[in-house]
Amino acid sequence: MKKSYKIEVDCANCANKMEDAARRTEGVKDAVVNFMTLKMNVEFNEGSDPKAVMQEVRKNCKKVEDDCEIYL
Repeated sequence: MKKSYKIEVDCANCANKMEDAARRTEGVKDAVVNFMTLKMNVEFNEGSDPKAVMQEVRKNCKKVEDDCEIYL
């Protein structure tokens, strides 16, 4: 399953950090952050609960970039 989320981030480097953090989150098959459109596209592993996984993605992203936001 793939979903798209609106994000708020200050720079392209921060967007890359968010992308890496999202990809390392359990339940995420792939994640792509587009700084220009301020969107994060996430592909979830089969059987994963997107809501629960995205809570973890948000936590992991806040660890690397504390002023970022993901609108769930």
